Amino acid sequence: MHSGEEFEFLAARQEQGQATALVTVCAVQGSSMRNPGSIMGVAEDGSFAGSLSGGCIENAVVAEALDALKAGASRMVRFGAGSPYLDIKLPCGGGLDLHFQPLGQSDLARRATGAIAARLPFSVAIDSGAARFVGRWSGTAFDPATGEGVFGHWPRPRLLIVGHGAGVEALASLAQTMGCAAEALTPDERVERQLRERNIPVRRLHRPGQTELLGSDPWSAIVFLFHDHDWETELILRAFELPHFYLGAMGGRKAHANRRRTLRASGITEEQLFTMRAPVGLFHSSRDPQTLALSTLAEVIRAYQETDFSAAAG
Repeated sequence: MHSGEEFEFLAARQEQGQATALVTVCAVQGSSMRNPGSIMGVAEDGSFAGSLSGGCIENAVVAEALDALKAGASRMVRFGAGSPYLDIKLPCGGGLDLHFQPLGQSDLARRATGAIAARLPFSVAIDSGAARFVGRWSGTAFDPATGEGVFGHWPRPRLLIVGHGAGVEALASLAQTMGCAAEALTPDERVERQLRERNIPVRRLHRPGQTELLGSDPWSAIVFLFHDHDWETELILRAFELPHFYLGAMGGRKAHANRRRTLRASGITEEQLFTMRAPVGLFHSSRDPQTLALSTLAEVIRAYQETDFSAAAG
C-alpha cells in the first residue's frame, strides 16, 4: 500500500503547529473497502486526509480522533459490526478496528514522507502508547490481545512510459491523476512539450540506443508505446535487465510476433518473453489514446496489486 497523501498531510499540519492524530485500520471483520494498514490523518481543526470507508464513518472517525487528541492518549475503537456505536453502520455489514494515535512531537510523518519521496519501503508499528516509524518493510501483523501491530507500506506504482504519439501523453496524464508516479522518454518534441506543461517528468530520446536513460525499481512498470517499432528493440532489451513488476508494449499480435523473433534472436529467453504483456491493456484493439491509456493503466494497477514485493524488501 502507499499512503503518501495522508503522511504528507500529517507532516504539513505538524509544521503548522497543529496537533494531529494517525488513524490506522488494524483489523477487518467481514467485507470492507479498506485493508488493515490503511490510514487517515486528522488535524485538530477537523481537517483530514484519507478515507476508511465509502463515506459511511469518516465523520465519526474524525470526531473520535479529536476526542483522542483532547485526551492525549491512544485508543482502539470498533466501528460497524460489534461496535458500541449502534447508530453507525457499515452497509457492507463488516466491522473495522481502528487505532487512534495522537502524534504529539513524533517524527513518524516526516520520516514516512522522506521514505515515500525516496521510494523506499517502510512500516508503521503501533502499540497502546505510540506509533513508530520502522525503516524496513514488514508484513501486516496485529495482535488484538495486546493492541500491538505492524503495517508495511510499499512505494506507489511508477510508470516509465517510453514511446511517441498521443498515447504517451494520455497514459502519463492519467497515471498522474490516479496518484501514480509517471515519467516519460520520447523522441516526440510535441509530447515532450505537453508533458512539461503538466509538470510530468520527461526526457528526450534522440536515438534508439539511449538505454542509459532507462531507470527503474521493483515498483516500476515499463510501458513501450511506439508505432515505429524500430525504436524499441535496444530499449526493451535493457528493460528486461532492470527491476520492474510490469513490462508491456503496444502493437497488434503480428507486430508482437515480429518483436518476439527479434528479442529471441538477441538472447531473450522464452521465459522472459512470457512475462511481457503485449498487446498492452485489459481490453485490446483500443484505437483512441484515452481508451488505450485507461486499458493500460488498469492492467498495470492490477499487476501491482497482485505482485508479491516481499523479496524486494530485502
